[in-house]
Order: sequence, then C-alpha cells, then structure tokens
Amino acid sequence: MFSPIEEIKNRLDIVDVVGNYVKLEKAGANYRALCPFHSEKKPSFFVSPARQTWHCFGSCGTGGDIFSFVMKVEGIEFGDALRILAQKAGVELKKQDPKFAELKTERQRLYEICELASYFFEKQLQAGKMGKEAKEYLLNRGINEESIKKWRIGYAPDTWQGLSDFLISKNYQRNEIVKAGLAILKEKNPEDSFDRFRGRIMFPICDLTGQVIGFTGRIFGDNKDTAKYVNTPNTLLYDKSKVLYGLDKARMAVRKADVCILVEGQTDVIMSHQEGKENVVATSGTALTSYQLMILKRYSENLITAFDMDLAGGSATKRGIDLAQAQGFNIKVVMMPEGQDPADIVSQNPEQWKELVSKTKSILDFYFDTAFAEFDSKFIDGKKEISKILLPVIKKIPNKIEQSHWLQELSDRLGVKQEDIEAEMKKIQIKQDSSFQTVQQKPNSETIQREKKTRRQMLEERVAALLMKEPKNISIIDDYLFSLFSQKIQEILNNLKKDPDFFQKKCFESSDANEFFNELCFIAEEETSDAKPGKEIQICLNEIQVLDIKAKLDRISLRIKQSEKENNQEKVHELTKEFQNLSQKLNSFV
Repeated sequence: MFSPIEEIKNRLDIVDVVGNYVKLEKAGANYRALCPFHSEKKPSFFVSPARQTWHCFGSCGTGGDIFSFVMKVEGIEFGDALRILAQKAGVELKKQDPKFAELKTERQRLYEICELASYFFEKQLQAGKMGKEAKEYLLNRGINEESIKKWRIGYAPDTWQGLSDFLISKNYQRNEIVKAGLAILKEKNPEDSFDRFRGRIMFPICDLTGQVIGFTGRIFGDNKDTAKYVNTPNTLLYDKSKVLYGLDKARMAVRKADVCILVEGQTDVIMSHQEGKENVVATSGTALTSYQLMILKRYSENLITAFDMDLAGGSATKRGIDLAQAQGFNIKVVMMPEGQDPADIVSQNPEQWKELVSKTKSILDFYFDTAFAEFDSKFIDGKKEISKILLPVIKKIPNKIEQSHWLQELSDRLGVKQEDIEAEMKKIQIKQDSSFQTVQQKPNSETIQREKKTRRQMLEERVAALLMKEPKNISIIDDYLFSLFSQKIQEILNNLKKDPDFFQKKCFESSDANEFFNELCFIAEEETSDAKPGKEIQICLNEIQVLDIKAKLDRISLRIKQSEKENNQEKVHELTKEFQNLSQKLNSFV
C-alpha cells in the first residue's frame, strides 16, 4: 500500500505542478524556464518528466522533487506542502495516521482558522439581518450571485467577539486567532481579545493555491468614524507585499493573454472577471513591490495599469511603475475617465471597459503627454521642468535601443540637441531599489563557479552523461584517461567500474555528490545526438586530451622563460625537447 507521499507523486505530474508557477517550454526530453528563485535573462531552470525532478543550473543551483519545489516557491514547511499537494491529487490524509499529528504545523492551524473564518463570514452574508442588507448592496453595485459565491464574499457582524467565539467553539485558541490577524489583544487584559473585523463586507485574500490567508473588510452601515477599509496585518501566512488580490484565479488567463491588468480594488477585479476579462488582479491600494513583480513575471512581462496614475516624484504609484520598468516589464496605461474606476465602468457599460483596455497608451507616451500638458515647452523653464520629469524615467529604461528612441523623441519635442539631453541625463543619479535583493539569492563563490563552467568541465560531464545511456562504454576509459578527469567525475567512474548498475542505485556518500548526479541526469536527458554514445565518448575524450596537452604546453612555456632568465641552458634544452614531444602528440589529434 502506497504512503500518502508516494500516492501524491504517482497522481501528480511535476510538469503540471511547476507549470502553475512558471512558464515552461519544451527542451528535448525536458522542460525549461527562467528560474523562479533568482533573477536571470536566460533560462537555466529544468524540469524532467522522466525523473519527476527539477534543477536550476544557474546561480541558485537548487533542485529536488515536487515537494521541495512547492516548499521553496511558497516558502512553507513540508507538512504544508504535503497538504497542498494532497488536495491537488485528491489524496486524503487520514487523521489516524500517526504522522498526521506531526505534520499539523502552526501554519496549517492558521490556514484552518482562515478557512473557517471565511465560511463564517459567508454564512453571515446569507443569513444575518445586516448581512442580507450587505448582500443587497453588493447586488445593487452589479456584483451578481455567482460572483459572490466564486469570490466567497461575506459579512462580519458588528459584534465584539462573534467570530472569536465561533472559532473557539471549533477548538482553536484565542492566541491562534490573534496570530491569524482576525482578533486584537486588549491592552489592559492580554489574555482577552476582540474581533478585528466588525460591521464590514469581507473579501477573502488567497494565496496562489487558492487558500485563504487574509481578508480585506469594507465598512458597511452607519459607522462613519472608522477606516473605510481594514486589512489583515502581516502574519505567518499573509504579507501584503507578496500578495496580489485575485491572482489565484487570474494567473492562467494572464498567461493565455500574455498580459496582466492591474487595478486598485477588489470590486474592480470581481466586476472585470464577471464580464469575461479574467486577466485582472488588484494591488489593493499599495505600491507594486519587487516580490509581486517577480511573481507576475512568471506569467507575463506585459502590464496594463488601470488606476489613478499619480506620477509625482515620490508617489507610491510611481515607485511601483519605475520598479516594473527597471525589471524589463512592458507597461501600458488605460486612460480612465476622470472620477471613475473599473468597477463603475463595468457596472454601467461593460463594452466601454473592454474598449478602454484595447486602447492603451505605453507608459512612456503617458509620461510624455502628462509632462508636456503640465508645462509649456516653448519656454526655458518649461523645458527644464519637463526634462526633470522625463530624463530619470528614460534613464531607467534597460533596453538601449528603446532608450535612444525616447531621447530622440524628447529632443524633437523640446527642440534641443540630443547630445545636450544625453549630457543632462548622465548627471542624474538613479537610486537602485534594494528590496529586490531580499527576494533574490546572492550568488556565492560556489554558485558563480557553477555558472561559468570551463570547456573541459562540460566535456567531462558529457562523458559521464553518455555513460548513463550505455554504461558498458566505461571500458573505453583506460587508466591514463581516467587520471585526466576531475575528482567528482572520477568518483562516479570508479563506482560504475565496480557496479554496472550503479546509475540505477545512485548510492552516494554525500548530498553534494547526489546533487551533481541529478545534474548529470538532466544533461543525459538533453542528449539528442543521433551518433552512438561510444563514438561520442571517444570524441569527448580526444578533446579532453587536447585541452590537457595545451595546458601542459602553456606550463612548459612559462618554465622555459624562467630557465632562460636564470641562464640555465641545460634546463631550457630539456624543457624544449619535452615541448616538442607534446606538440607532436597534439598534432596527432588535430
């Protein structure tokens, strides 16, 4: 009988699971993508359907199975990854299993609390007196019954401990409810608490797997003395800088359309999805962060903004747009009618919303139009103010061809020489955003070395990979050739000499050796040459010998020069003869 872990692995394909997070493309027997764990321009992240493993050959150099991927990409523990994948696979984790209790982590308890809270709010919207009024308000706003169910919209009753009492009745502790962000401790009595959300329409916030991790509550009723919106504070599950509202439902549509539409509020997202525009997510009124952009880049590098574009120098909107621009996103702007948001437009005229989205402006066109509308370019002061706004934006454009285009455009519209504008741009100091580094893993010396493999390293690894296809070819490698390989490859060759079935057993003493073996497996699966492995191995061995001889010749040349400096003619003669012998050997390979 399979364990839950084995059953999940049997039911789920790693390509499907990883494909929900990154854009995979076929590469021989494998799939490849840009690594989701570090910033890169060329794909170094590979997924093997045959081995059901993944590996990054770039700076982070990590790899593993379906569980390790979900743990890393979601930033969770094994128990939480097990629960997520079990749900996807339709595998029931039985409570009587002795391991079940061990896997019930603190995170899982908080997930359960958030799920129950969402259920509680939904019931209150349907059954409570004020809940029914809140529902009527939503329907009048244009949100239909289907959307209310799909987005699990609810109502938090205007009572001090209604939710807390419900959760405590389900055997959850008061301190756990506080940790989930659903209650606030009283200052005078730390052992007591009250509900954070009271008298509010509740919008659950989900992670990428669709699990509830937090809430936004909109005030409803007569109480006007409190904030219009209240959000879950940062918790073990929820971090507002890492979540985009609706992305769990929108990500496939974003990937299909190859563009993500960013709006400000939850109702904007819900109404847009309701009318068939499902590639829409909300920033929930906060600036875009590096982490959010990194997640969005898994699905598309094209962004359309549909909110108030406050492009003042220090505004949160501008910081987020600048960050997206610096990370290479192609950004366009929906020109919204003054005083209206997407939800208003969709409820009044759904076709107008679709038309606005189809008639976007590029972010640079928007910057130019805004700057030239605000200042008069006929006067020197106007020219200076316009350049103050636009030159920092142009300087941040990573593509030099695009940057040159906009410099020329500014030159033409200001009536100023382009070289003068470029000279002014050089004076501008661009402050680099450091937050992205907190998301990325800074490569250490080991990972840098892994990125820059020598030709000889690649040849040695290809020999080992080809031996995986036909282990019997180990006989081609005699003692001399064996001595030319690195210690890592020698270990593998030694094991293969002792046991022809070694590659199936892969019994390594260290985790580093095991990781290197997995890397070789990917190289072997990428091997698509029509030639026989034995012939390919011989070609590689010949080239390794050539590289070895060239390295020896370089060393001898240095020794000859040193001996000449020391006027040691006998040594010069000896080394010269050795150099000639090696040169003749080299010619035999050429």
